[in-house]
Order: sequence, then C-alpha cells, then structure tokens
Amino acid sequence: MPALKDSPTLTELTDPPISDRAIRTTKSDWLNLAIRTLITDGIDQVKIQVMAKKLNVSRSSFYWFFKSLQDLHDQLLQNWLNNYTAPIIERAMRPAPSINRAILNVFECWVDERLFDPKLDNAVRLWARRENAVRAVVEEADNRRVDAITAMYSRYGYDAENALIRARVLYFMQIGHYTLDIQEPMDARLSHVPAYLRAFSGQEPELEDIKHFDAFVARAAARNGEI
Repeated sequence: MPALKDSPTLTELTDPPISDRAIRTTKSDWLNLAIRTLITDGIDQVKIQVMAKKLNVSRSSFYWFFKSLQDLHDQLLQNWLNNYTAPIIERAMRPAPSINRAILNVFECWVDERLFDPKLDNAVRLWARRENAVRAVVEEADNRRVDAITAMYSRYGYDAENALIRARVLYFMQIGHYTLDIQEPMDARLSHVPAYLRAFSGQEPELEDIKHFDAFVARAAARNGEI
C-alpha cells in the first residue's frame, strides 16, 4: 500500500521521550480505537490527530507504537485477516461425525462475534472498494475461507465441483446476509437452521446436531450478556 503523508514533525520528535500521557496508552489502545473508528466512521477517520484527541494523548505518542499511519493501517488489516479468518478455517477443519455437524461448526462463527465480527468485516470490505491493495487482502481472506470449507465438503465425499459450489453458496450467502444488514432476531435465525442444513448439505439433519448447536448459541449469548 502507498505510504501516507502523516509523519511526525520535528517538534513532535523532540518531545520528552515518554510523557505521562504516552505511558497511559498502549499499542492495543491505538489499534482497538482504530478498529472502532473504522467500523463507525470509515478509514478516512482513522487519523493520528483524531485518535490522539480521543485517547487524550499527544500526537507524538503514536510513534512509540507505529512507524506511520500506513503502518497502523497495515496492522489493522492484518489483525482483521488473522483474527477473523483463522476461526472459520479451524472450524471447517474440525473433525465431525457428519457433514451437517461440520457445517454447524462453521455456523458457530456466524453467531459469536468473538469469532467473526460482521461489522468489522463490512467496514473492511468498504475500505477495499477504494484501495486495490486492501481488496487483494480481502480476496485472500475469502479464498482461504472458501478453500477450507471446500475441503470440509470433500472430506464427506462430495466431488470437487460439488464441494466448491456448496462452499461458495454457504460462505457468500452469509457474507451477503451481513452486507445487506438483514435484521433478523436470533430465534428466527435458529428456527431456519434445519432448512439451511438441508440446502447446504442435501442431507436431513439429526436432532442431536441441532441440540448441540443450540447449546453453543446459548453459551455464546450468556458470554455476551444477551440472556
């Protein structure tokens, strides 16, 4: 990605080595604020001066943690790629007694925002429409996720083309659901799970599989304070 013109001034570089205000912040503070800002306001507002004001620190403290604004942008993007791609791949690779149980393992990412944050995913995709380098990272993420789900289908006997198309339908349907910002209560979503499984696998789901998934959803909701 091209370097952005947001480097420290001579005055900022000659500030005291570590001020009291700088000590109060960490790299995670800056990165987490950048993520929240990207979600709520877009990449244009992920600026050093804007974030420094929100953190109540000097602008120069930013450079203790990042080389430049571009460095922050790069790390923000890498954070998204790693933290919200690995859970999908792990669940697609997780051993399961049936294809429907395997699909439900992937579904865990769609109901627990610790595993997949749809707001952040949408924000990154909006960013990618403006920058080709970001678009390349998004395409990498999509390819890695779809490849893992394709391999999941292949393990249960689906031929190569069938596995790929089912993986694409499963994954891109969910991404489209988030992109369209469809508002659907969790109870309604859960009521459709058996039908989704029939559509995605072509096989009748077992009641035990549904109960297993419902229990995961309940635990996730409890952790998030939703119940």
